[in-house]
Formats: sequence, structure tokens, C-alpha cells
Amino acid sequence: MTRRHFGTDGVRGIFGEDLTTELVERLGRAFASWSDRSDVLVGRDTRESGPEVERALAGGLASGGSRVLLGGILPTPAVALLAEESGAVVSASHNPAPYNGVKFFASGTKLTDADEEAVEGLLDVPAAASAPIEPVGGLSDRYVDLVCERFGRSLTGLRVVLDCANGALFEIAPQAFTRLGADVAAVGVSPAEGINAECGATDLRRLSAAVREHESELGIAFDGDGDRMLAVDADGQEIDGDQIIAILALHLGVDMVAVTSMTNLGFHRLMADRGIRVVTTDIGDRYVLEALHREGGVLGGEQSGHLIYLRDHSTGDGLAAALLLCSALADTGSTLAEAAAVMPRWPQAKRNVRVRSKELPGDLIRAVEAENARLGERGRVLVRPSGTEPVVRVLAEAEREEEAQNLCATMALLVEAEIGVVRT
Repeated sequence: MTRRHFGTDGVRGIFGEDLTTELVERLGRAFASWSDRSDVLVGRDTRESGPEVERALAGGLASGGSRVLLGGILPTPAVALLAEESGAVVSASHNPAPYNGVKFFASGTKLTDADEEAVEGLLDVPAAASAPIEPVGGLSDRYVDLVCERFGRSLTGLRVVLDCANGALFEIAPQAFTRLGADVAAVGVSPAEGINAECGATDLRRLSAAVREHESELGIAFDGDGDRMLAVDADGQEIDGDQIIAILALHLGVDMVAVTSMTNLGFHRLMADRGIRVVTTDIGDRYVLEALHREGGVLGGEQSGHLIYLRDHSTGDGLAAALLLCSALADTGSTLAEAAAVMPRWPQAKRNVRVRSKELPGDLIRAVEAENARLGERGRVLVRPSGTEPVVRVLAEAEREEEAQNLCATMALLVEAEIGVVRT
């Protein structure tokens, strides 16, 4: 059976169109049945549609026999960390405000592809005797306590700007950094202005400007549900997930890391030079997590800012990763720019092509394979369907910027010719 509703990270869509309350209620009831009526902690981000989607999800879970614990506004990793049995998050992560979604956790980790297929197979399960729905308070404070204790250290004197994406960390992240002694300036802390709206990990311009304005040592941007983070240095220059993982891999002394096929070739070169084994997975932080469990590793992540550190945690956590990064800089006395410079970045060019179908035809797959064979170790191209949007993502990487841009343009034209949306 092929998944119809679940994508790379849960079920997402524009609320009222692709994602309806009827579908969310069915998903909740199906998950309750699949999880053998386990207790479910539910959190949500700050989207306007959040309370309505939360009500539908809670109703579905309860009608499936699961006791529902409503935690209110919580980042995704807080639900994973605090849920005693199962968890669910109402969020579309980094997507714009009109989107919403649902993602589920079992024993602190996201569902596998097979699990999601099994849940979809139960979408038509009838309602059972209704279970209670109970609000639970104080969870954000408990989460701050745990993250500071497990991943923090004194940050006294550190000048940092936090961009909380008007999302689930808008109060929590400044609270955690202030507790550890940092001098904090915060932006993206007004949910009414719109989650992920020209702020956060998907748009670093506001953060870069704020870092320069406040003369801070670095800036950290989270996404709307708090499971991703990126950074900028004192000059406002972006430091991506590949560079952050590289900094942490060297500082934490790990012997293996798990990353995805998007990861920069410069990262692979650095890890090879330092004798650190790299395991490469499909796109998606849950595939990174599965690889870490399979290989016995603790550190991994994605270029987009999903960072996973499994000592005292079960999933990716933007706030925990931010504290680990700041701890690495404090321990070494390095600036962020100096620490990131250890990994030379190969130029990458990216393009999203709107398509009428996300299924890649055989001719297109063979063309990509032929191009990669021609490039050898001088570069690569990657063409993949998005798990969350009706687009195919094209990435090209080469030693020179011009070559990367030309490769990307050529592949994007090929995708458009094969499966692109016809322009009128």
C-alpha cells in the first residue's frame, strides 16, 4: 500500500483545502486504534488554524479510545520528550501560515513509513467509546528545565539574537538562553504577525540585520515548530545545517554521523579527512534518525537545519542544537565564522520546479544518472520530489559556482519539459 496522505514529515496541506477537519479527525481515530488506545500528548504551534485542527485531532483520538492530554503551544521536540506514551503535534513546521498538519510520535520517535501506511489503513475504523480530553499545564517550563539541564552550559556574556519565527519557541527560546546567562535580543516573537512570515529558518534576512544592529556574536533562527535551527555569524552570513553538524561532530568527538543526500560535498571531504564515518540517507530527518539507531550513532541531521543528538533525547530539537552550538563556541573560544570555516562549502545551486506529477519518469531518472556518471567526483546533480509541496527539487553541486548554476538550469529545464506545469 502506498501512503496517500503522509509525506516527508507527517500530513500537511492548506487548511480547509488539502487538510480538512474531517481528515484530521479520521487520522486521530486511526492513530488511536494503531497505538492500542495509548495516551496521547498533543501540542501545537501558533497558526491561526491551530485550535480548530487541535479540536478535530483530539476528538478523533478520543473517539478512538485514547486519553488526550492537551499541552497547548509546544515545540515538536517538547512533545517527543515529554510524552509518556504517544504524542501528536498540530503543525506544518516551516510551511507558510495557510498550511497546517499533523505529525505523530510513538515512544518519542516519528513513525516509520510502514507505521504510517498502517495508520492510513485504519482511516475508516469506526468510533469506539469516547475517552477523556484533559488540558495539562506547565509543560513548556518542564521542557526548558530539561533542555537547559541536558544540553546547556553557562553562556554568560554571550550576545545572541534569536529569531523564533513567530512560532512555538517564541517565549521558550529566549527564556532558556536568558536562564543560561546570555545577553538576548529576540525577533519573530509575535505570532499575530504570522508564523514563518519573512522570518525564522526559512528567511534569514531579518536575523542577519538584527545581528548587525545589536553587534551580536551570532544569531540563531528556528522554524515554526522548533525542530530546526540555522545560524548567522557576527557579519550576518548564513551558517547552514551542514556546517553546524560539522562543528558539532568535531567538538563532540563522534566517530560517525548520519546525513542526507542534500549534504554538501565539502562536509564529506572534511569527515573523510578526520576519519569520521558518514552514512547517507534519503531526505527527511526521520530517515536520519532511523540510520542513527541502526548504526549506533548519536549525531546527524540535514542541511536545512534538522539536527539530531541522541544523548538524552529521542528526536531532532532546534533549541537543544542551538545550545550545543553555543557550548562548542564557548568551549573552544572560537567565533562562529572561525568554527564554520573548517568545512569548505562546494557551491550549490537549487531550484524548485512546479510539476503536474511528482512521479519521475524513467527517461528523467536515466538522464540524471548519466550526468552524475559524467561528473564523477567533480560534482553531482540531484532531482527529487518534494515531500510537502507540488514541486520537484533540483540541486546541482560543483567546484565552481558558474558550473553549479549551469548544471542546475539544465536539469530544471529537463524536469519542466518532462513533467512541468504548462505555463499560459
